[in-house]
Amino acid sequence: MGSNDNNLTWHAPTVGRAERAKQNGHRSVILWFTGLSGAGKSTLAHAVEDRLHRQGARTMVLDGDNVRHGLCSDLGFSAQERTENIRRVGEVAKLFIDAGVIVLTAFISPFLSDREKVRSLVGEGDFIEIYCDCPVEVCESRDVKGLYKRARAGAVKNFTGISSPYEAPLAPELAVNTASDEIEHCVEQVVALLAQRGII
Repeated sequence: MGSNDNNLTWHAPTVGRAERAKQNGHRSVILWFTGLSGAGKSTLAHAVEDRLHRQGARTMVLDGDNVRHGLCSDLGFSAQERTENIRRVGEVAKLFIDAGVIVLTAFISPFLSDREKVRSLVGEGDFIEIYCDCPVEVCESRDVKGLYKRARAGAVKNFTGISSPYEAPLAPELAVNTASDEIEHCVEQVVALLAQRGII
């Protein structure tokens, strides 16, 4: 059964985002952290979530590795499979913002077109792209998972930044220098942007 099946009917919710935002005391939004492997996406997303949680916000982190253990466990790392991975995550993130949650996604999401498709799923201002700007040399020097070393040896195929391209954001809502800035400074930048936009 496809999404265009005549037997499907969209049911409008009784409780909407506006009601949830009033109850929560904040708006919902997608914070989309993108960058190379080792750029600090997951570290920053979890640190921002911790700060927001302590402030009483409703939050959820969708982490690239974690999602591939369940929702996307059937996908590999070809360009087509990466696109499908991001499509699924985008749809899940949309459900979370409908539920009134600030959802923080930490995915390499290497292709501009895939990130723009997620942006197009939601309303204006609902998708905040945060570029974790970190040169591949710095990411490789961290290499906590040993992936760059294996990719250089040819043991990991389609590895972003080595054997597969990464398309950096052209106009992200926020770019943070995760190569040299302390994590707390990066967190402050994200939280300040949320406050500036009236989300929190």
